[in-house]
Amino acid sequence: MQYQSAAIAAEVAHEDRVQAKAALLPSVTWFHQYIYTQGNGTPSGIFIANNGVHEYGNQGIVHGDVYAPGKRADYQRAIAAEAAARARAEIAGRGLAATVAQSYYGLLAAQKRFANAEQSLAEARRFVEITRKLEAGGEAAHSDAVKAEIQMEQRQREAQDAQAGIERSRIGFGVLLFTDYTQEFSVEDDLMNAPPLPPRTQAEEMAGRNNPDIRAAQATVRQEQFEVAAARAGYLPTLSFDYFFGIDANQYAIYNRDHQTNVGSVAQGTLTIPVWNWGAARSRVRQGQLRLEQARLELSLAQRQLLANLNSFYIEAQVASAQIDSLRRSLDLSTESLRLTLLRYEAGEVTVLEVADAQSTLAQARNAYDDGLVRYRVALADLQTLTGAF
Repeated sequence: MQYQSAAIAAEVAHEDRVQAKAALLPSVTWFHQYIYTQGNGTPSGIFIANNGVHEYGNQGIVHGDVYAPGKRADYQRAIAAEAAARARAEIAGRGLAATVAQSYYGLLAAQKRFANAEQSLAEARRFVEITRKLEAGGEAAHSDAVKAEIQMEQRQREAQDAQAGIERSRIGFGVLLFTDYTQEFSVEDDLMNAPPLPPRTQAEEMAGRNNPDIRAAQATVRQEQFEVAAARAGYLPTLSFDYFFGIDANQYAIYNRDHQTNVGSVAQGTLTIPVWNWGAARSRVRQGQLRLEQARLELSLAQRQLLANLNSFYIEAQVASAQIDSLRRSLDLSTESLRLTLLRYEAGEVTVLEVADAQSTLAQARNAYDDGLVRYRVALADLQTLTGAF
């Protein structure tokens, strides 16, 4: 919704620019008029300002502004406003991309957690079988089998919760993707194909060159500069011209009763000089200057905020990338630890509690590794809202 609103606002700003440009160009209209004046025996009728009892007008009119600094400033302001609106639409687009990435990898993470829960449940079932065989052979106490079954029940609940997490993530992502409610879609697991993090200097250069927040703030400053120029144009004169061709006569005919032509043309130029408007022009200039000052403050804030966000997002991506190898190593060690602990349990060297602890550690390590992959992907998506795609 936010992206669509920003995109519509950009199109509206484009139409404002088209209209402002059209105001600079000559216009052509066609004028039709009939004036009836009550007669009193004189040629003009009761109202002496009129040209007769019956007056017909049928004219083509060309109007243009020779010198209108206010309209030219309005056109430049509309150009800057369109640039700002398009930059805001890009901001919304990048935010939408980050939201989609978060939902996409959130669904992947939920699927990974379910797969891990299924794997942990299978391991718990195997351990139940081991404890039952050992109990039957008199090599393990009944309490070991009970503990193993408790662990299996816990893993079953975790698998059910993970399945529910998939459904919740799928529903939320489906609402974001489609206009109607559907869950008929799938996502591809590309967690292992994440692009590398670019060097910090490169990220800073991309953010400085390709950041829509800065472009929007800069365009707003230009917009307010031209707003001040348009306000100052209220002190200046304007020069326009008009050209009329057609009929303005007492008979709707090409020739009058004396066979003189009624069709002709007239041209006029108008110079309008502002003299006094009770301080309205000065107030508008002051108002524009205040808005310009505010726009410059917002530009300065946007520049500082960009540096702060870039540093924060880059550190998050850097840490997430650095931890992936460590999480993978922990997963491998936890897998090996469970294998060895099971062997030692079957040999009677460890208790059932150590096996349960090893199982829980492995389940946590699997989820932590997958969460680390997702964390890095989401951190890249956040960083790209500032730098653009890389």
